[in-house]
Amino acid sequence: MRSRLPLLAIFPVTFLTVVLGTPFVIGDHPVRWESGSALPRFVMGEAEESATSSDDTTDDGDPGTPAPPSSASSGALRVAEPWKEGRAQWGVQLYWEEEEQKRSDSFIEKQAAKHAEYLIGLGANSVSLSFPYFTEGVTSNTLSAEAKTPSPERVQRVLKVFKEAGFRTTLRPIMDEAALDPPEGWRGNIEPASRSAWFTSYGEFLTPYLEAAERTKTNTFVIGTELNSMEGDPGWTALVGSAEQTFSGEVAYDANWDNYVSGRINMPVSHLGVDAYFPVQVDDDASVDALVDGWQGWLDKKATGPLPNITISETGIGAMDGAYHAPGDFYTKNAVNPEVQANWYEAACQVVQERRMQGVYWWSIWFDDDPNDAPDDKVASRLDFAGRPLTEKAVKSCFTSDYAGPGTDNAS
Repeated sequence: MRSRLPLLAIFPVTFLTVVLGTPFVIGDHPVRWESGSALPRFVMGEAEESATSSDDTTDDGDPGTPAPPSSASSGALRVAEPWKEGRAQWGVQLYWEEEEQKRSDSFIEKQAAKHAEYLIGLGANSVSLSFPYFTEGVTSNTLSAEAKTPSPERVQRVLKVFKEAGFRTTLRPIMDEAALDPPEGWRGNIEPASRSAWFTSYGEFLTPYLEAAERTKTNTFVIGTELNSMEGDPGWTALVGSAEQTFSGEVAYDANWDNYVSGRINMPVSHLGVDAYFPVQVDDDASVDALVDGWQGWLDKKATGPLPNITISETGIGAMDGAYHAPGDFYTKNAVNPEVQANWYEAACQVVQERRMQGVYWWSIWFDDDPNDAPDDKVASRLDFAGRPLTEKAVKSCFTSDYAGPGTDNAS
């Protein structure tokens, strides 16, 4: 069952109206996007934008002692065409909150295998594992794990299942917004009383997860997601440098769509993803071409032409009437309209190909859900796409398209 809702926020309409001069009504989702190939360190600006698994841990959490192979690990599960450098990343954001009564290690491994099988059926070659961490308020200097935060050891077990099945893997901690008084307060407008203390606390929280990512040869670690108000802070240099001492893969940052199109994303990382929930002012029966035009109009505010250094790290939309005007709105539950969601997915995939991007990750599937079940629309988020046949068809068509990626000959 899918009764839980993704922990996304809204960006103030007034800011976007002033900065972009585009009046619209937005929903309650910021954007997230995943990372791509390992690139030299850079600061995002206008110019830049014109599989082996390692040892697991024992049940007692000792990272130095390998655990026995998981009986629930991939086995016969295997991605048909594993991702390679320069190829498109076709993926899904898998969101994991621990249940109040923690599931067994065996359960989470079997659950990961169930998701791996489902994603392989869609033609995916990538998966991003998102999970929450917590703060005490908008001005808090403290970041920490709580009961809903899976431990580094359990995260490692799940990543191992996907790695053994041949997926490109990303690990992405994301700030929970429960203590931020949403929707006015969200992760994008936090103002810690002491930024130095905030970065110290964040580094202490991240280190065990970076170690887990390193042990499983995870491809990408997202150091921050949608932290608009913190972008460009000098504290990131030391934090990213420390992360790169621990983790040998790609260190990325996922920017919210509003900040991406309105200015320069100043972050000292190897890769930039974009969480994309662009509002498009069209009717529910709009064509896919009209939706593509809407996306392109937003992206043109940043740069025209190919965007081979960018990944759509997160995008999605509710399967309901009126969703095009506020694609990230997960509070509203209008009449269910599967065509709206399926057409949006088709349009987003077309934009990724036309702009020669690195790929796309769909938001989202909840880790404890069975992706083979149809969503219960009386309680589920309209953003759920697993179990919606029209959207699943659009995803499979996207993932099995002729577009191989920005680093290939047929990336037209």
